[in-house]
Amino acid sequence: MKKIVLISCLSLFTLYSFAQDSTVKQSKKAPKKEVDRQRINTMMKQEEEGVLVFSKQTVVGIELRTNGYGAFLELGRMKTPRWTNIYSLELTEIKNPKEEKLSPINGISNSYVYAKQNNFYQAKLGYGRQYIFGQKGNKNGVAVIGILEGGFSLGLLKPYYLEVSKNRGRSPVQSIKFTDDDTAFLGFNTAILGASGFTKGWGELKFKPGLLVKTALRFDFGRYNESIQAIEIGLSVDAYSEKIPIMALGDNKQFFYQGHVAFVFGKRK
Repeated sequence: MKKIVLISCLSLFTLYSFAQDSTVKQSKKAPKKEVDRQRINTMMKQEEEGVLVFSKQTVVGIELRTNGYGAFLELGRMKTPRWTNIYSLELTEIKNPKEEKLSPINGISNSYVYAKQNNFYQAKLGYGRQYIFGQKGNKNGVAVIGILEGGFSLGLLKPYYLEVSKNRGRSPVQSIKFTDDDTAFLGFNTAILGASGFTKGWGELKFKPGLLVKTALRFDFGRYNESIQAIEIGLSVDAYSEKIPIMALGDNKQFFYQGHVAFVFGKRK
């Protein structure tokens, strides 16, 4: 009988302790839930007021440049309500202003650029800061964002090949690239049939390391904070240790100054 009473008392004590622990745990969880609820309410209020609130963002842009074209991927991490750290990967091609596309003599082959020596592509890694100058004001407003970044640029020189027939068309068709002592590339005594395909020359890449600086203004007109729809206008400078031989004739450059307009899309979280 005593054993039964003792077991019953122990059972009641265990149930009481479990109930107490559950009550304590619930009381600990309550403040956290309240904090989360307040944070969500604050974010909703800020969104209604047109304030950009996020912890990270992912952006993709397609850009038209004064000397070519490009595309970029950008990752951002917000540090303060106005400052965000950004990391970018950009792929571009720079063209010489003297490039002019010509039609082949047969009228059916690829058009070509007379006296072009190399295609010049760039792969860029950048780091910078983004600053929000002006919030949207409301859901239909426009946020004005400033960007400044710098980084490294890896220039890729790909030989430019032409399909030609020497001796004014009396020899078999062959692909040639420019060399300093090969005037046939420039069309002297040569029938140029057009440019070789895009895949020609990738096995002969030459690498040119450089530096970059970029500044831009981004106008974000996305209706909701979590989506990014913007137009970006900016300037950038790419510097290399030597002149980049894009053209066989003409003044090749070591420093490239360009403006760009980009169409930007992305997400915030």
